[in-house]
Amino acid sequence: MGPPYPDVQQRISEEGEILVKSPGNMMGYYKMPEKTKEDFTEDGFFRTGDLGEIDDKGRLKITGRAKELFKTSKGKYVAPAPIENLLSNHPRVEACCVTGVGYPQPHGVVMLSEEARSALDQGGKAAIESELTEHLNSINSSLPHHEKLAFFAVVKDEWLPENGFLTPTMKLKRAKLEEIYGPLAGGWYAEKKQIVWQA
Repeated sequence: MGPPYPDVQQRISEEGEILVKSPGNMMGYYKMPEKTKEDFTEDGFFRTGDLGEIDDKGRLKITGRAKELFKTSKGKYVAPAPIENLLSNHPRVEACCVTGVGYPQPHGVVMLSEEARSALDQGGKAAIESELTEHLNSINSSLPHHEKLAFFAVVKDEWLPENGFLTPTMKLKRAKLEEIYGPLAGGWYAEKKQIVWQA
């Protein structure tokens, strides 16, 4: 986080992408006018591909990557990474993914922590559901309307590099998660519950 260098202009696009303009910007791509048009705004700002926010002191903070953005059926863009940071900040959550392409509201896919999975095996489902519901409501109270999560879907799978859910550096493979859980999403939304469980 920090202020821009002198002569560097910065702003955030409607989709949350960081745009910059400075004397150091390139003029465009050589003999590639379409690529230039794609990566620059009409008034000459470069699209960085990073998501960010600027505070009241003009300091820029990078919050994620624009390629992770997805669009709801209402035409609103959602940046999953900042919401995932809020979601994962709970002892019952080991890993999570925020998605919802083409649905009215996004949702969170949750892998429980080892401790929570153990409690689940011992009949603690109601307590875990109660805690997760409270966590969901807390997160939603801090989000703009179009980013509020419709529900948490608690999945049975353990996400590991060995089964293709994570990279070797323990980052989520979003494409894999969409492939596995995308077909289940319609049924989850149809349940109209705050916490749904993978069958």
